[in-house]
Amino acid sequence: MNAPTHTGRRHGQSLLALAALATTVSVLGACASAAKTKVGSPAPGSTPSGPSKASVTVNAADVVGVGRVLVNGEGRTLYLLSSEKGGKITCTDDNGCTKMWPPSEMPSGMTGGIAGQGVQASLLGTAKGPSGDLYLTYGGWPLYTYSRDPGPARAAGQGISSFGGTWSVVSPAGAPITGAPSSPASTAGGGYRYP
Repeated sequence: MNAPTHTGRRHGQSLLALAALATTVSVLGACASAAKTKVGSPAPGSTPSGPSKASVTVNAADVVGVGRVLVNGEGRTLYLLSSEKGGKITCTDDNGCTKMWPPSEMPSGMTGGIAGQGVQASLLGTAKGPSGDLYLTYGGWPLYTYSRDPGPARAAGQGISSFGGTWSVVSPAGAPITGAPSSPASTAGGGYRYP
């Protein structure tokens, strides 16, 4: 009659051994999976960072101090650099320009910009950067945003001279709008002070 108790003890020990083995296999599998994942790689199901369709969508909008100019799909004012007429890109990562003036780089798989409200689709184009990346152009001018603009529909970069030229906002006709921004007092919806 003691036999069933002895068998029950062995059965319990076998179950504990199987549970320990299953835990070990699970931990080893997780470690192997983690080893395959590179540090800094996007989480499963997430989108890698980089240019977005909004960054290459071009609209015309009223911007405080400069009037109706080009903005991207996020409402950020777009600028051109006077030394880049005809698509010759001189604002690069190597000279530090793109840290202050981020280019409108084409997302992977896209070969053209998106014409939004108030712009001429025929003026959209691309230019090849020094590293081979495609940059959005309008009227032949490569387009940039300014990292110090305080938000959408602002033009704190207007008239700045740097990196071999002068930065200007762009009209819907594709031409640079030169000169300093008008004073906030003379602009409808003003109140913004330019640095």
